[in-house]
Parts: sequence; C-alpha cells; structure tokens
Amino acid sequence: MPVKFNMNPKKNPMPSQDPNVRNKNFLEVTLGYTEEMAVDEAKRCLNCKNKPCVSGCPVNIHIPEFIQKVAEGDYEGAYQIISLSSSLPAVCGRVCPQETQCEGKCTRGIKGEPVGIGRLERFVADWHNSHCTTAPEKPQPNGHKVAIVGSGPAGLTCAGDLAKMGYDVTIFEALHLAGGVLVYGIPEFRLPKAIVQKEVDNLKALGVKVETNMVIGRVLTIEELKDEYGFEAVFIGSGAGLPRFMNIPGENLKGVFSANEFLTRSNLMKAYRDDSTTPIWHAKNVAVVGGGNVAMDAARTAKRLGAENVYIVYRRGMEELPARKEEVEHAEEEGIIFKTLCNPVEITAAPTDNPRDPEYGTAVGMKCIRMELGEPDASGRRRPVPIPGSEFEMDVDCIIMSLGTSPNPLLKKTTPGLETKKWGEIIADENGLTSIEGVYAGGDAVTGAATVILAMGAGKTAAASIDKYIQSKNA
Repeated sequence: MPVKFNMNPKKNPMPSQDPNVRNKNFLEVTLGYTEEMAVDEAKRCLNCKNKPCVSGCPVNIHIPEFIQKVAEGDYEGAYQIISLSSSLPAVCGRVCPQETQCEGKCTRGIKGEPVGIGRLERFVADWHNSHCTTAPEKPQPNGHKVAIVGSGPAGLTCAGDLAKMGYDVTIFEALHLAGGVLVYGIPEFRLPKAIVQKEVDNLKALGVKVETNMVIGRVLTIEELKDEYGFEAVFIGSGAGLPRFMNIPGENLKGVFSANEFLTRSNLMKAYRDDSTTPIWHAKNVAVVGGGNVAMDAARTAKRLGAENVYIVYRRGMEELPARKEEVEHAEEEGIIFKTLCNPVEITAAPTDNPRDPEYGTAVGMKCIRMELGEPDASGRRRPVPIPGSEFEMDVDCIIMSLGTSPNPLLKKTTPGLETKKWGEIIADENGLTSIEGVYAGGDAVTGAATVILAMGAGKTAAASIDKYIQSKNA
C-alpha cells in the first residue's frame, strides 16, 4: 500500500529537556522521536528518483530506502538498510552535521525544512538497540589479519567493514576504553557513552578484537605489527588529540586548560560525578576561547559543573561561528554568553609571594582586544583585525583553549618512511594509502580535526582499499 506523503513544510520538532533543567545535569539533551513522530516525519520524504540526499552523505547511506521502511513501520528493516553502509548509526544520528550534508541536499529543503534524516537515523538505531537482542552473525573467516590503530569513528568503521568481509581484525587503542573522540571528546549530554559501548559491542560480536592501553609507536611499532605479529595491513585512525595554544602571556597559569584535557576529565574519567577519583576545575567564571563544536561542548560542560557565568570568546562574529547551528542554539538556551569579535591577548594572575610566579600562579582574568572583520583570508572568511586601543578585562578564573588540534607526532617519530604534513597530518592518497606499502590512514590523523562522519567515510574507503590490496597480493 503506497505511503501517503506528509506535505508539512516543517520538521517534527525534536523533544528535549528544558534548558534550565538540562544545564544542571549530564543527561542527554534531546529525547528522540516517538514512533508516531518518526512515521509522520518519514512521510515527508518524497523518495526522489535522483536521491540528492545520498550524495551528501560521506558513507552513502541508502537514505530514501530506509526512510520508506520507517514510513511503513518496518523499523528493523530500516536498520538493516542503514547497516549496509554505516557501522555507527546511533552515533551518526546524534552528532553528524546533517544540515550541511544529507539534509543540505534534501529537495524538501528548497521550499521549507528538509526531512529530519538524522533524527530518523537515531530513531531507527535506538529502536533496534532496545528491541533486538540477537547478536549479529559472524562472517566466515578469510584467513587474513588486519591491525587498526585507534578506536575512534575512522578505526571502528574500518574494522567493521573488514570484519564483515571475514578479516581477523584487531583494534589497538591507547586509552583504557574504546571509542576515541566519541568517549573522550563528546559530552554525555550529546552522546551517551552507553550508546558508544553498544556500537563497540556490536563490532566485537562480529569478531573484532579490541586491545586497550596499547600506545602504538611506544608499546609496539607499526613495523612490529607487520613483521612480528603477522598483520598484512595496518590502518592508522589515531585521530588528532594534540591541542593547540595561542602562546600568549599567562597561558601556562593554573586554571588554563586545553579543551581536550577539560573534556577528557569530564567525559572519559567522569569527573563530574561525586564518586569520581579524577579532579576537575569547578570555576565560577569561565571563558572558552574558540567557536567550534568543541568550544560549545566545553562551555556547556562548564555550565553543568556549576559555573555562574560561561563565555564563548571568539574573534569573528556570530555568523562566522564554525559550530553547528543546533549546538550554538542549545548553548544560548542554556545561558552561555557569547563575546564575539574579541580575542585574548594576555591571561593575568593573582599577586603571590611564590618566587616561581607568574609561571605557577593562578589565573584570575583575561585581557582581550576587540576585533573587526577585514578582507577575506586564505579560508575565504573575512580576517579578524584588532581595533587599536580597544583592550578590556574579563573577570574569569578558568580559561579553556579550544583552538583546534593536531595529530600526535609519536607515530611519525617511530615509523620510518611515514610522510606527514606541517602540523603532523599523515599524507594519504584518495584510497587511504600512505607512503608505506600496506599502511593506510584516515580520519583526523590525515585531515586534522574534522567531523565523525568524514572520519567514518575515510575508514570505509580504506577498508575497501585494504581488501583489494590483500586479495591482489594473495591472488
């Protein structure tokens, strides 16, 4: 029976916690669609013949087909369609920037709002996880071994795709818990860690082995994985976890953190809980320097930790914020204060008798200068230019630097012949192949900090390339 289209120009709203309640807890902000909402939203899809939404998805999910299943009430069928392309649907449905990808190409978006593709993907994945207790069937082994360095979205995707082809896959993770940036970077209120663990467990059910506390480049080298442990190929998906700083006076004071450290303490080490053994800075006035998704995560986390005033300090304007629109809106609703068109120039410390200060003093303020937008720079965005004589002081006792990250240089130093770029990004071709035969790379380790779905796309591409490489060697 044909599905009757829903021609409402607007998406079904996403239920969520009240802003003044959620900014005091770490429970998930958005609550997800009910079955009724999901079916109604799915009926907004026109099932276009040319499927423009698919072209906007880095992993090419069969979007109209899975949405059609939702409209028919066949949620498990929808999940199976998504699973043909994606190993992490519950994650992607929550954190992917759909507005600039699949939904950005949606035909319904021309004269109204696009179909809520991400919300439907989340609904389908959550429905499957709560209703399906049958473990996925293990593929027939093909007798070949592949090592994955890093268990973030690129590594998990590559591992999942290879496992489905029958490969004996082992993931080597530096931290004590698998998930990479999904567990140490993205807060619980945006991505519950039980969701990530469920996705990891699904991969383990396919036969993927996960070795934690394994710093490749220190415990074992890439060469040892290949030569001594018999892995026929290696995929490097080690991410970009090395934070950048401004190198301004006072940046080494106590109370100044990288967003990586601040979020890792909260997300991975659960420092926000009363029973946590990992301390975290509970400040009254917090400034987060930066305007991306990580900055929003850090600011909203600080608010939940009890800060009275949390500021986003960004050198461009609101229109230029690189964070997702939804994340900016959620931050504003939760009381985060945006101080745009200004930039820090110095962090100040309290007077002290300690002869080692100011190196080990405690931050009590931040001097900023106001900015204006000049001519476009190399990125195409208008360059922020300081306004002489416009300096002002901010009364803050915690500063979180969210200025981007670079790959850790350890692998470069311990892997002869591995070519990298200026900031340490591994050089890989369109298939993920690095300068070393049999060694592939993808995700943030190659691109620098980017999105979860782009990392997944790189992992998917590398898996196909690794399969082709190994099969050709053994033909």
